[in-house]
Amino acid sequence: MMEPRELANKIAEVLDNKGAIDIQILEVGHLTSITDFFVVCSGRNVQAVHTLAEDLEDHLAEMDILPRRKEGGSSAKWIVLDYAHVIVHIFHPEERQYYNIERLWQDGSNQLPFSPIEEK
Repeated sequence: MMEPRELANKIAEVLDNKGAIDIQILEVGHLTSITDFFVVCSGRNVQAVHTLAEDLEDHLAEMDILPRRKEGGSSAKWIVLDYAHVIVHIFHPEERQYYNIERLWQDGSNQLPFSPIEEK
């Protein structure tokens, strides 16, 4: 079983490898009892949002990590995957700008560093 922080980092890494943009990891356990981390990212368009969610689910399923819930798959403008200690938000850029959930959940100290893997 992966620790929540390790899972959040793994999710961010998978999303980065699949082309997600503006990936942020927020530690929110001290702000809410529903989860420990949010991973927030964007896809470049509706198809990319859908593909990112599917690819992430497939990758984690190979590790026997399954979401408790999935919401938003039909419109693919905001898909939420609930992995208990980590909730993943995959947005279309316009939806992300409109809802701006990072602003709601950042407290100035809870954004974890994530560095995309540099291509060589």
